[in-house]
Amino acid sequence: MRMIDAKEKTALATSVGADERQSFQTSPANIIPTSDTEINHPDENSLENLEEIYRQMQRMNDPAYLHTVSMNGLYETVFQSRPPVIDGLLYSGTYLFAGAPKVGKSFFMAQLAYHISTGQKLWNYDVHQGTVLYLALEDDYQRLQERMSRMFGVEGTDSLHFAVYAKQLGAGLDEQLEK
Repeated sequence: MRMIDAKEKTALATSVGADERQSFQTSPANIIPTSDTEINHPDENSLENLEEIYRQMQRMNDPAYLHTVSMNGLYETVFQSRPPVIDGLLYSGTYLFAGAPKVGKSFFMAQLAYHISTGQKLWNYDVHQGTVLYLALEDDYQRLQERMSRMFGVEGTDSLHFAVYAKQLGAGLDEQLEK
C-alpha cells in the first residue's frame, strides 16, 4: 500500500461538524413551549374580539361610513408593490392620458399597446409582455389598420385586441370587459 504524500491531499484532517455538539438555545422566545402556562389558550376576550370585528364589518358596509387610517397605521402597513408593465416607466393600474388635439396621444397609446403586446423594448426600457385591449372609440377598423401598418409594418400579434365601440363605464362596460 502506498502512502499519500501531503502534497497530494486537498485538506488535512478537516472536521465536517459531526464531531461537534449542537448549540443550546439561549432565547426562550425561540423554543417550543413545554409547559401548559406557555401555551396560548382561548379566553373570554376571544368572543369579545370576534364581536368587535363583526361590528366593525357592519360599519364598513354602511354606505355612509367613511373609513380612515391614522398616519401611524398607514406607516405600519406593508403594501405589495404593483408589478411593472414597462420597467421604471409604467406600472399596472389606471391612468388618464390627456392632451391637446392632434399632438399624438392615439399614436403613443398604439405604440405602448404594441410594445406591451409583443414584449419588445420601448426606448431601451424592458417591457413585460401581456395582452392588451385598445379601445379606439373615435376610430374605425379601416383607420386602425392603416395606422398600425404605417407604424409597425405587417408584423402583427394576437395579444393586441381592438374595439371601436364599447359601452360606457357604469353602463355595461364592466360586463363587456369581464366577458
